Amino acid sequence: MIDAFLGFVRSFFETVYNVPELIRIGGMAGLIAIVFAETGLMIGFFLPGDSLLVTAGLFAAKGDLDITWLNLALIAAAIAGDATGYWIGYRAGKALYSRPNSFFFRRDHLLRTQEFYEQHGGKTIIIARFMPIVRTFAPVVAGAAYMTYRHFAAYNVVGGILWVMSMTLTGYFLGRVIPDLDKHLHLVVAVVIFLSLLPGIIAWLRARPRPPAAPVAE
Repeated sequence: MIDAFLGFVRSFFETVYNVPELIRIGGMAGLIAIVFAETGLMIGFFLPGDSLLVTAGLFAAKGDLDITWLNLALIAAAIAGDATGYWIGYRAGKALYSRPNSFFFRRDHLLRTQEFYEQHGGKTIIIARFMPIVRTFAPVVAGAAYMTYRHFAAYNVVGGILWVMSMTLTGYFLGRVIPDLDKHLHLVVAVVIFLSLLPGIIAWLRARPRPPAAPVAE
């Protein structure tokens, strides 16, 4: 029973992180659902974001997707997702901070995003779009902090447009300029994932406690 469950979980994540195959299976509807879930539902923090959008742009460069409708649909999904996250945070409020950890919820992600929000304020909604995990919890934290919805909505719209278009157009123009790039999609996905995780890696390295300085000999 346990082996069957672990096998299912492994197969599930292998499918989720095989971004090209995910797009082939789900198409436009799947893209919309994933972008909405990753930005609006706390259980979606593990879903691919940047790599999904860049790969979708590459598919558009091949003619498999229409770049205009792709951007319009995914911008709408990203904005609707953050708005949903905001209202979850606004309604649930501080109760979220005492919620126990589970397979689909990690309280430390929420706390880390709160620290980021306290440091950057409303700009967090825009900055977080480009940071995995943080982008899932940023609207929730904004709602729990009772940021006015009008204030939040402005950041949400700007962030959604910048995030989606920067990623899809990067993939689209790379696909147009570099011949046969679609044959190396997995390499492209790996690079995008690394670059999206890089800010978090740098922040972790900076946050590590430094060894005490050696005493100066007199």
